[in-house]
Amino acid sequence: MNVQPADPIPAKRRAPPLIIFLSLTSVLFIGILIFVYVVTKRTNPVFLDEHGKPVAQQPAASDGSH
Repeated sequence: MNVQPADPIPAKRRAPPLIIFLSLTSVLFIGILIFVYVVTKRTNPVFLDEHGKPVAQQPAASDGSH
């Protein structure tokens, strides 16, 4: 009696080089985005209006005068 499995175990296939390249590129891009976000948060930039004066970070409380 010769018993054979219903589904033979497939041999491991290597990922195509394009998939590896695109995966590494995506990881690099995400890493750059995270790095830029962290550096930007650390620098605490001051935004200027068209006259070169700092823009308030939070809206001013309205006192009724316009």
